[in-house]
Amino acid sequence: MKIEKQILCAQRLRRTPESFSWVDHRLVRDGYLRRASAPAWALYLVLVTVGDEHGLSYYSDRSLGRLLSLSEEEIAEARGRLVAAEMIAYASPLYQVLALEGGAS
Repeated sequence: MKIEKQILCAQRLRRTPESFSWVDHRLVRDGYLRRASAPAWALYLVLVTVGDEHGLSYYSDRSLGRLLSLSEEEIAEARGRLVAAEMIAYASPLYQVLALEGGAS
């Protein structure tokens, strides 16, 4: 059975904001989510959201911890998992969200 999509709440329909950022659907489709933990993906979501057009941002561990309700140690662990998964590059204090393999995301 094919599900027919329909707008559920037209008053709250998403629009592309001027300060656009995105999350690539390949994170789910191509199995990227299995590469890291839930706290790591929470960090990734923040980095995708706050990054500039090149995926660059420089939030401190303290600020990221406050945003995500994680300790600085948990932020460091999450960051390490994302680096190991080749999802971000990090050179203190600079983060870069990397393009997914095989695409221009």
